[in-house]
Amino acid sequence: MIADILCYNEATIARTGAWRLYKGEMTLEAVFQSQGLIGFEGSILLWIQNNLRSDFLDPIMKAITMLGDKGMIWILITLVLLILRRTRPLGVICAASMVFGLIITNLIIKNWAARIRPYEVVQGLKCIVPLADDWSFPSGHTTNSLACAWVLFRKTPKKCGVPALILAILIAFSRLYVGIHYPTDVLGGAVIGICCACLAMWLVPKLEKKFPKLTETVYRV
Repeated sequence: MIADILCYNEATIARTGAWRLYKGEMTLEAVFQSQGLIGFEGSILLWIQNNLRSDFLDPIMKAITMLGDKGMIWILITLVLLILRRTRPLGVICAASMVFGLIITNLIIKNWAARIRPYEVVQGLKCIVPLADDWSFPSGHTTNSLACAWVLFRKTPKKCGVPALILAILIAFSRLYVGIHYPTDVLGGAVIGICCACLAMWLVPKLEKKFPKLTETVYRV
């Protein structure tokens, strides 16, 4: 089953487990385990492709996933919060959570894990959005979305926080729907995003208390 799902070409092999095994970064057992996981997750993505995709849902999911491109929707929300003096402290927390997520996900884990995108190795899987030029794990869209949305969910009234969280979950699922991420990419991104949000909600108030004059100056601008 897994052998039927996986389809490697020379360029792909050069970037996957075989390359990392050659470089001494993975053991032979880890390579086999990663390929088995890819096969299992590939079957999930193929099920989504064969059972959920439709002419009606495709443009909707493409639009939803585009909302998370470069974190633009969350950056715009954060900028609005920063502009308004009353919501500026919340905007600082949102910004901090996304910066933490960017550093951990895009600058550290993606390059360390170096996981190939599913559409490159799962036979029959078609990606319906522009192909990505970075690694797959974890999902940056999901990290960004949950980092900001979880802060809004915890710090704002439900009429604001719940829609934000729902949008973040939809963006995360859309990454599976369009075929650009594995399920564990999305799960990992969600965990990292929520952890970054919790870190920001804890750290920013601590810094505000430690540097009250600087905080007052920043929030008064």
